[in-house]
Amino acid sequence: MPPTPREPGSGPSTGSRPHLRPPGPGEEVEDVDLARVDWWGAELDGVTFTRCRFDDADLTEVVTRRCVFDSCVLTGVRMGGSRHSGSAFLSCRFDRARLIDVVWDGCKLTGSQFPGAVLRPLTSTDTDWSWTSLRGVDLSGSDLSGQRFREADLTDADLRECDLTGADLDRVRMQGTKLRGSDLRGAATEAVPWRALELTGVRLDLVQAVQVAMAHGALVEG
Repeated sequence: MPPTPREPGSGPSTGSRPHLRPPGPGEEVEDVDLARVDWWGAELDGVTFTRCRFDDADLTEVVTRRCVFDSCVLTGVRMGGSRHSGSAFLSCRFDRARLIDVVWDGCKLTGSQFPGAVLRPLTSTDTDWSWTSLRGVDLSGSDLSGQRFREADLTDADLRECDLTGADLDRVRMQGTKLRGSDLRGAATEAVPWRALELTGVRLDLVQAVQVAMAHGALVEG
């Protein structure tokens, strides 16, 4: 699907660097400053970026396929409407990034951090969010069923009305996490801090209900 045309007057922002063109298929880019590049609507196929900086870059509606971003900095990046298939963002920083309407399909975001980022609405399927830092992030109302969040930091995150059925929530940090109305049935919940959570309206399966009861000191007998 071709990129949506820019609205009048919505050209490259002041200080952008449109002369820095996107790399071709299969290229490897290492330790390069790509701050403020304007790659709006670009398609990246099999490209590997290692320790690159994308501060305040315009990656709106970018499409990546099987790309790797390893230890990259994407502070203030604009990625609204972008689509990522089979790509990996490993130990990256998305400080204050705008990730509205992003599609993550079969991606790995392991170890990445999202302080101050805007992530919703989003579409995420078969994606690995393990060891990510999503502290304080608003994901309310999102379909995160079947996603992997093992040992992620969800402290103070807003997960109200989320579909988390079948998700991997083993050993997540959830102090202060908002869960009202979310559905956790079938999720892996080893070492979830049930005592620290407000569970009003949360849908649980029988195994999780037993975990909650035991966390509050109940003696559960078969």
